[in-house]
Amino acid sequence: MTTADDVLGTIETQVALLMRLGEATRRSTGGRAHRALDRAAYVILRRLQSDGPLNVSALADALNLDGSTVTRQLTTLENDGLIERRRDPSDGRGTVVEATPKGLTQVDAVSEARRELYRQCLADYSEADREELATTLERFNGALDRFMRSSR
Repeated sequence: MTTADDVLGTIETQVALLMRLGEATRRSTGGRAHRALDRAAYVILRRLQSDGPLNVSALADALNLDGSTVTRQLTTLENDGLIERRRDPSDGRGTVVEATPKGLTQVDAVSEARRELYRQCLADYSEADREELATTLERFNGALDRFMRSSR
């Protein structure tokens, strides 16, 4: 008989393995595009791609990160020509961050490389299984995000 604690133990272990395997596949996959961006850069660029230009505090809030952490990551992205900072049109004293065409090209290449990896890994999953996995992961990430926001 499986207990609720057994189920939570399985979830805890599987999330840890998912995180480790996700990073391992990024580092070891043969395609250069897959390794073009580290996890932090990828997440920032994907957010800027979906939301458009954001100020640092809005970006940090969206990613559930400290502003100083995001600022350090943005400096690296800016030095690599992947983002640019410009005056905030709604508040001339502030700045907004925007992905450059180079940044968008790189994030698209990484996204496509990852999709191909998952296409291969999930080849024996039915379409319904893939949809269920996508829905469950979205729901789980939403729950984690809400939990983190409520515990601030």
